[in-house]
Amino acid sequence: MTRTTLARAPLAFEGDRTGERDAADAVPRTGGAGPGDPGPGSVLLVTHVPLRRIGGRLCLDEQTCAGLERWGENFTRITFTGIDAGEGASADIQASAVWRPVADLACANRLTVIALPEAYRLLPFAQHYSSTRRRLAEAIRASRYLCYTLGSLAGDWGGVAALESIRQGRPYAVWFDRVEHAVIRRTSAGAPFRRRLKNALSLPLMVRYHHRLIARSALGLFQGRDTFGAYAPRARHPFCVYDTHTTRADLIPEEAVAEKAKTLLGGAPLNLVYVGRASAMKGPLDWLETLRLARGAGLRFTATWWGDGPMLGAMRSRAEDLGLVDCVALPGFEGDRERLLAAMRGAHLLLFCHLTPESPRCLIEALVCGTPLLGYASPYSEDLVARDGGGRLSAMDDPAALAAHLVALDGDRAGLATMVQAAARTGTRFDEETVYRERADLLRRNL
Repeated sequence: MTRTTLARAPLAFEGDRTGERDAADAVPRTGGAGPGDPGPGSVLLVTHVPLRRIGGRLCLDEQTCAGLERWGENFTRITFTGIDAGEGASADIQASAVWRPVADLACANRLTVIALPEAYRLLPFAQHYSSTRRRLAEAIRASRYLCYTLGSLAGDWGGVAALESIRQGRPYAVWFDRVEHAVIRRTSAGAPFRRRLKNALSLPLMVRYHHRLIARSALGLFQGRDTFGAYAPRARHPFCVYDTHTTRADLIPEEAVAEKAKTLLGGAPLNLVYVGRASAMKGPLDWLETLRLARGAGLRFTATWWGDGPMLGAMRSRAEDLGLVDCVALPGFEGDRERLLAAMRGAHLLLFCHLTPESPRCLIEALVCGTPLLGYASPYSEDLVARDGGGRLSAMDDPAALAAHLVALDGDRAGLATMVQAAARTGTRFDEETVYRERADLLRRNL
């Protein structure tokens, strides 16, 4: 039986982490159940989120910390596992997040954090498997509700936790925020032969492994329609859920919506924005090509891509080659959340060119900010704008069609102003408080 609801991911999945340390960090807690005694309000979250040590203090990225505080509003005790990046985290990890000490969280006295080893290669995974499974077995016995993020084969401790839960006869939930095998296949298309061969051999195994763990789960939580469509048929109780870090206070005020519409009707150049990592799966070169084609058709605009990533240098070189440096800004990572929200509230459109089946939060954040979506169609993006019409979508891998939509919207300012209002209406559906509460209710009802 299929269900649809709004809920919040426990934490965002990110792979390819660096650093290996077989260590656990416990944040002191008071109250709750003792070791081996699953209290009625205890939850275990096994994730791929990196943990850093900064100045000797255990830290998580700002968004994960906000999520844990929301979980703390719904459960009396939380056990959270992430991947230990240690003191020497890679430059990519350090530059793409704002880090907070775990001990400073409002729920710190009810939170236990376990740092698991980074083991995405076969040999480290084999070396750490037995000891890590024992630690997960203890955490499972000490928790009432179990929720695991799955995403790979080697080093996927969420999958190991699921295997251990099956052994113990414990019901568990699985969480997917993207179709991992499809993402890997798409992003490695131009990779060296050795990597493509490895993927050709391992991806079918990954798919069968995930399908088995989904089928044995008591609850399947699949973020967005792409992920839901890929995995729901394998689950006994599947739900389509959405991820957001926004609150009711972040919703664009009605007067700001009216002002944005007024600016559009006044003929101002279009203000385009994107917020996310400059990586191949986000289609950054398609994004620039769309802008080149639109400018060639006479469009006046400014466009800003906020975010760091492995392709940022290539984007800057390409923008210069295309003669776009006077109208395209690529400032890199911005850690000020309020500044990013202000940039999205001030934009007329969120332009995106996502190339893989995932569920990026920036689309929801744009709608919360009253900014319509203009980008490549996918079940995820189509579902977001289906009810109110807060966007316009075109076929994937076709910058020319996207540029044509952009030029057409510039010529129909009244229609674009209506889309702004529709986007703001859609945005009211998404806030952290509601989706966390609904997700917690799903765990309580199904586990």
